[in-house]
Amino acid sequence: MNEPILHLAGVVITPWKLIGYTGVLLFAGRWGVQVLASRASQRPVLPRLFWYMSILGSLLLLLYFIFGKNDSVGILSNLFPLFIACYNLALDLKHRSPPTAG
Repeated sequence: MNEPILHLAGVVITPWKLIGYTGVLLFAGRWGVQVLASRASQRPVLPRLFWYMSILGSLLLLLYFIFGKNDSVGILSNLFPLFIACYNLALDLKHRSPPTAG
């Protein structure tokens, strides 16, 4: 997984880097989701997709930092947000029940 698959503008791309880049895109992209949802609601909101993107982005970045890079700083900086996102998703699922019929 650490074998180069592409050289792009002096940057060596490996499968682990693709996993890391995907994690970064998800983790950063969640703010775009938040802005769009807030704009549609005309008030600040955090949609459930925000938490799913946070969790998946953190998990992908953890995989990258554990197996691709072996970097304890990266591991710790993504481990704590993962727990917070899981906790917030659990609260959201608990308190935002689906609309009932009738």
